[in-house]
Amino acid sequence: MTRRSALAGMAALPLIGCGAEELIGSSPTSTPAPVSPPATQFPTVAGSLDGAASRSGRRFGSAISWNGGTTGGSIQNPRYADVVKAECGLLVPENEMKWQFTRPSPDVYDFARMDAIAEFARTNGKALRGHTLLWHRPRWFPDWLNNYDYGANPAREAERLLTDHIRTVTDRYRGQIASYDVVNEAIDHDRNATIETSMSRAMGSPEAVMDLAFHTAREQLPDGELVYNDYMSWEPAHAAHCNDVLRLLEGFRKRNVPVDALGIQSHIEIYSVDPATGVGPYREREWRDFIDEVVGMGYKLLITEFDVKDKALPSAVALRDEKVADYTRRYFDVMLDYAELSDILAWGMVDQFNWLQGFAPRDDGMEVRGTPYSSTYQPKPMREALAASLLDAAS
Repeated sequence: MTRRSALAGMAALPLIGCGAEELIGSSPTSTPAPVSPPATQFPTVAGSLDGAASRSGRRFGSAISWNGGTTGGSIQNPRYADVVKAECGLLVPENEMKWQFTRPSPDVYDFARMDAIAEFARTNGKALRGHTLLWHRPRWFPDWLNNYDYGANPAREAERLLTDHIRTVTDRYRGQIASYDVVNEAIDHDRNATIETSMSRAMGSPEAVMDLAFHTAREQLPDGELVYNDYMSWEPAHAAHCNDVLRLLEGFRKRNVPVDALGIQSHIEIYSVDPATGVGPYREREWRDFIDEVVGMGYKLLITEFDVKDKALPSAVALRDEKVADYTRRYFDVMLDYAELSDILAWGMVDQFNWLQGFAPRDDGMEVRGTPYSSTYQPKPMREALAASLLDAAS
């Protein structure tokens, strides 16, 4: 089956509404009547992104959040929830499992937000991943942990804090969450080494902290999937980062640390345009070499946080959507070559609520269009590109 035949097969799927969004014009001499956003055109279950992924034994899902209101990429937003329920078989909390949210002080846990997401997943028949048991960066530690007094025996106290946290979280969601990002983003790229934190200083090294995290998670989840998650990517600027990650993964293997998989965040970037392709520059051969080394060490792969940074693309929406879809297709055609790749998660499904609006804003002030659905909840060409790549992988 060729890509052309896969795309032709997509015509049979209910993808009404894909492509550039409808523009509503008005006469200069009259005021148009208010127009409600068009109803979201959802595919059938068989034609969902998760359905397409399942044909090659994979799952498709998305991050979702809790915000206590009816706006945002959250379980309380009915329209966003409808997109997630229609397209996804797997969910992951965007922030609600991180230490800042679950552990406001050393001896207090607060799972209200995470419990709500877990219940939403359970009620709607969605699988759930855990993100993250340890984000090993001082910037993302709660203040109390950055300033913690580890006492007369700092190593023992740090071990107690960490193991208690991992046991408490995994016990709470036992039977529902079997795949965790155990450690997230542990590399200092200025030093090309692992990051120091209050906890690593207490225990003697960052490696001591990470190793204990994975060993504790394995004790808790003998059959669970334990993931190291990071944001290396295939753009030229990430070459050093890839090498740092390889050294870290090699170290895990040498020390017999129970790490099952590498989570590749896949916030892929178009910060400049390659004239030869019309999309962002990327290093396919070098990226494949990196992935080959990872799977050669026995690691599985996940895409954990996919979206596209469209900063360098033109303002015109239709053209920009076309280029984002093209870049998406190129990336997934590479990644889906690997049988070791299992779960695929977008870091949000609707443009308006995607973190890139604040993290990587466009210079022209226009909305970043880096997710499968527009802010009016319509499927975009990126969604078509994802579906086509997933269906092609199944063949």
